[in-house]
Amino acid sequence: MQRQELLNKLKSPIWFRLFMITSLPAALFAGIKVEKVDEQASAISVRYSWFSKNPFKSIYFACLAMAAEMASGVLALVHTTDKHPTVSMLVFNMQASFHKKAVGKIIFKCSEGDKVKAAVDQAIATGEGVTCEALSQGYDEHENLVAEFRITWTFKQKQKKS
Repeated sequence: MQRQELLNKLKSPIWFRLFMITSLPAALFAGIKVEKVDEQASAISVRYSWFSKNPFKSIYFACLAMAAEMASGVLALVHTTDKHPTVSMLVFNMQASFHKKAVGKIIFKCSEGDKVKAAVDQAIATGEGVTCEALSQGYDEHENLVAEFRITWTFKQKQKKS
């Protein structure tokens, strides 16, 4: 699949739901949606609902983590698509800070596309594993910062099978 084709599919609500049914069913049930995605930045939303709630009448932290990880993950997916040799991606670490109660619709924004691309290119150039920390920040409907997640990705050139 070509990079532009992937970007178009990620922007398609129908294709994205099918992708989540087959690959990320928990994210589908949590109501995670793509608001925006291109090669530099993404915005992923999650809304307070019956499935995403906790006993404190806010969004459960794990649902916030799914949206935050996806905000950086779609950028990693875009930049590892159509690479030769192919590159694997994996979450290595995650740190989170919570600033405000998460209610309503929360949008996680990640603008680390250039940083992710550089890490993927370095992994291909060196043949070594490369880590890259991407910041995903979640904002409520009033643009208040609700949570920040620092997701550390590892990228490594896949070895050819003998």
